[in-house]
Amino acid sequence: MAQAQDVPEPTEETLGPVTNLPLPRYVSLKTSEGNVRRGPSLTHRIDWVFTRRGMPLEITAEYGHWRRVRDRDGQGGWVHYALLSGVRTVLVEEDMLRVHARPDESSPVMAAFEAGVVAQLGACEATWCEISAEGHDGWAPKSKLWGVKPNELRE
Repeated sequence: MAQAQDVPEPTEETLGPVTNLPLPRYVSLKTSEGNVRRGPSLTHRIDWVFTRRGMPLEITAEYGHWRRVRDRDGQGGWVHYALLSGVRTVLVEEDMLRVHARPDESSPVMAAFEAGVVAQLGACEATWCEISAEGHDGWAPKSKLWGVKPNELRE
């Protein structure tokens, strides 16, 4: 069985050997608790536990039913794929981030989100993404969000 260190770190976008999906890619934590292991099996030690449902994570490698993930701070390890969701979320990186009615700084402000808020990710244009959390939504500068690639476009 391959060890975690045997799985190469992607240098540019490649396709995962298990899913044939792009690596790296963003997902979210499906559960409110997810064990993060040192390697891709139940026999590997649990290094810590993610405890925030919906938290965006970046998948950097795949091995069988395991995905190597990291969070916004670069912390991570191996989690079972059943703990992950394709539902996209982002982490607000600026305190009191103003979200606008349209992807335009001069459009009306719809809400302000605190740093650390996990928001659903909607459409993304070149420099703006539509996000929503706790009944509020609007467009935010992509550069103020973690969990979306700078060049990513979404409808």
